[in-house]
Amino acid sequence: QVQLVESGGGLVQAGGALRLSCAASGSIFSMNAMGWYRQAPGKQRELVAVITSGGTTNYADSVKGRFTISRDNAKNTVYLQMNSLKPEDTAVYYCNAGRYFGYEGDYWGQGTQVTVSS
Repeated sequence: QVQLVESGGGLVQAGGALRLSCAASGSIFSMNAMGWYRQAPGKQRELVAVITSGGTTNYADSVKGRFTISRDNAKNTVYLQMNSLKPEDTAVYYCNAGRYFGYEGDYWGQGTQVTVSS
C-alpha cells in the first residue's frame, strides 16, 4: 500500500503562485510515476503533470510554461510549482502514484483545493 498526503492548496489571485507538495509513504519503491491530476466542478479529472523517478516529465498543454513538477526521491515527495495562475486553474488537485509512466496509477491522495480568483 502507498499513502499520499497533499498540502499547499489555497486561495490566490490570478497571476499569483502556489506550490503543492505530495508526501508518499508505504510501499513506494515501485512507484516510478508520480503526478498531479485536477478536477474542476462539472468536469472530468485531467492530467496536469507527471514525473518519473528518473526525471522524465509530461505536462498538460494548458499548464506548459506555467507549472513545474519536481521530485525529491530521497524525501519521497513530489512538488507542483504553479505560477501565473488563472481562474480556470481552479480545481481540486490530486496526487497520484503508479508504476507506469503514461497511465494513471492506483494510488491517490485526498485532494487539495486550489482556488484562483479573478
